Amino acid sequence: MNNTFSASNQIKVVSTFSELVQTNFKGEMNALCWQRNLDGDFSEIVAKLCLRENITEVSPADLIALQLSEKGNVAREIILNDLQLLADFGASPSLNLLKCYERDDEFDFISTDVYSFHVDRSPIATDTFLCTYHGAASDIVSNTQAEQKILIPEIRAKLKELHDGPEIEFEDFLKENYFDLHYQLHEDAEPINLGLGHLWRLAVDHPKQEVLPCVHRAPVENDGEYRLLLIC
Repeated sequence: MNNTFSASNQIKVVSTFSELVQTNFKGEMNALCWQRNLDGDFSEIVAKLCLRENITEVSPADLIALQLSEKGNVAREIILNDLQLLADFGASPSLNLLKCYERDDEFDFISTDVYSFHVDRSPIATDTFLCTYHGAASDIVSNTQAEQKILIPEIRAKLKELHDGPEIEFEDFLKENYFDLHYQLHEDAEPINLGLGHLWRLAVDHPKQEVLPCVHRAPVENDGEYRLLLIC
């Protein structure tokens, strides 16, 4: 097990799903980890699934239809159980087979794709849940080690050049284009990789949230390897 998780003030490690969903974020802590060492062959599931687009949603029926070995079946039961736990909790989990996400390369000074460190925003009280079963895993970083890109003078100046409207509408322009969600790491920042098999709950920016939202990013995928990711 990775002791980095419990050593971080940003992360609280729990041992059950109930703890994961019932523990409140507080202070610097805006990431909860149900730390697990999963059995089963998740690579077999990935090999037998069919990628139809760069991102393909996999239904429980798709999983159940697979002919798997004993270890592959163990992995399938773990995924189905995770999906059910989250659905029973009231979330809407999605299992994705991923080749890659769409890139945002419109500007050379800011990007709004998920490979950029960012936070999630919601109009309602919710959290982001995710678990990588196979492939490269996401990273998070402490809010003290990152800065909103829109607050960096050079980037803010360029965004003002892009904004075709009165000054009073500039902040709305930033939100409407999701520029305010993205962060630049400090030079001494130390991102933490979320690893495989752990189920994470990350704080989201919403009106009732009492902590800062969790800054995170999707990883650059490993060459020739698909990711299997649960997210909601």
